[in-house]
Amino acid sequence: MNFKAIIHEAEEGGFWAEVPAIPGCATQGETMEELVENLREAIEGCLSVEPLSFTSEPGRIVEIAV
Repeated sequence: MNFKAIIHEAEEGGFWAEVPAIPGCATQGETMEELVENLREAIEGCLSVEPLSFTSEPGRIVEIAV
């Protein structure tokens, strides 16, 4: 799988990046090489979260943070 990341320069130095296709998936690094390595780890971590299964009443909205 390939994901696009948006890379930003951090005000305090280094870089940070977010992956728009995976809400909440973001990381940082002091160098571009470190950032790319951290991005791989962040994406793998975000994708490894097991989906929760449960039964709920129809029409009810449930928000779950993992």
